Amino acid sequence: MVDEASDGDAMLAAERLKLLQDVGILRISAQAYQLKSELLRHAQIPAKAENDALHIAVAADQGMDYLATWNCKHIANAVTLPRVYDVCRGFGCEPPLVCTPYELMGADDERI
Repeated sequence: MVDEASDGDAMLAAERLKLLQDVGILRISAQAYQLKSELLRHAQIPAKAENDALHIAVAADQGMDYLATWNCKHIANAVTLPRVYDVCRGFGCEPPLVCTPYELMGADDERI
């Protein structure tokens, strides 16, 4: 979400926003909001991580293959992900593969 990229240190936020200039923004459908609620209810994502659940829901609803995140507390962890995947599939959406940017790009990649 663009508003999250704007948070924090002003210089770093400006860099993040610059990177997002050429990135397409996914729409949030009513189905994504429903899936977010299911994830909060059944995947043990805490209410304070509502935006994290919405990120997963939008990616699943839009048929994204991957969701890269640095959030290993609420999203990219071995305890939460099996539940997330089950909830998405039970809702009729194939979940994205959730991983960190390092996992997505390859830890040996010199660009990282």
